[in-house]
Amino acid sequence: MRERSSVGVVCALVALLAALVSGCDVLSASGSEGGDASAVPTGTVSATASRQSGYGAVFLGVDECSSFGKTSFTEVPCTSERAAARVVARFDGTVGEGPLCPATTDFVLHISEQSPSSDEDGDGSVPQGYACMRNLEPPHPGDPGGGGGPRTIVGDCVYGSGDGQVRETACDGSGRKKPQYKVVKAVAKRAQCPAATALYVQLEGEERVGCARPV
Repeated sequence: MRERSSVGVVCALVALLAALVSGCDVLSASGSEGGDASAVPTGTVSATASRQSGYGAVFLGVDECSSFGKTSFTEVPCTSERAAARVVARFDGTVGEGPLCPATTDFVLHISEQSPSSDEDGDGSVPQGYACMRNLEPPHPGDPGGGGGPRTIVGDCVYGSGDGQVRETACDGSGRKKPQYKVVKAVAKRAQCPAATALYVQLEGEERVGCARPV
């Protein structure tokens, strides 16, 4: 069975399997003034995709699987021993303009656009888009407390990294940094956080404020 390949450039400092990637969000101490800035997307790999004949219209469509390499990844059957992660959602465009990935996404593959004129097989194009990926086997950095993933969610732990920023780390202490705070609730406004909240963390989605307590 042929495989669709994608030659890509892995983002600097992004771990190959994204299991060690930490989220970076703006923090604000309880009682401080001012609004929260947007979170920095993490848990990503950028790549330029090419599509061969004999496959569906969407490269890395939902429920399809990918393998990994240092400078490239390929689409492979999910039953293959090379399969490492499954697509749980797939969108055209860019992450900043499109829908959010599911909360427990482990990492995101950014797929660069390729036109028919640059397609060696001349059999079609690959639009710019992104695939939300879930590892086939643990670890799952996107799970609550997992220490990574592209989104910070309730149950995640963070530590202060300076300059008003926090980064995700595993709640069980297995990460490079020990957890300092845990996000216990997501709300629309700071005033809705519990009284014991010590830190406000910027989240994505409708409930954009994470209420965090010391751990």
